[in-house]
Amino acid sequence: MELLVIILNKTELLKDVTCVLVEQGITKATVLDSEGLGQFLAYEIPIFAGLRSLVGETKSHNRTILSVIDEKDILPKLIKAFKEIELDFTQSGSGIIFTIPVNDAVKKDKA
Repeated sequence: MELLVIILNKTELLKDVTCVLVEQGITKATVLDSEGLGQFLAYEIPIFAGLRSLVGETKSHNRTILSVIDEKDILPKLIKAFKEIELDFTQSGSGIIFTIPVNDAVKKDKA
């Protein structure tokens, strides 16, 4: 098992990203609103307000998608499919995608 993590900075592509996931057989995932630490510090912690010039004047959010999957080698397939919707994680500002091995998981399967 693997934990698939996608931190999507281009939130306008969220619907397209979820369609790609479903097309690749990933139908169970959690989508979270999220923000980077720099953004949080610059806008929520007054002592770090000077960071706004580095992170930008507008507060930005991203989406984090988590899914426990069985297929170990899914990442190259996903990267190829995402490039087809003009999402290239090697480009600055896109986000990041990675997997982490999951040793054990406890969940209730549907009967």
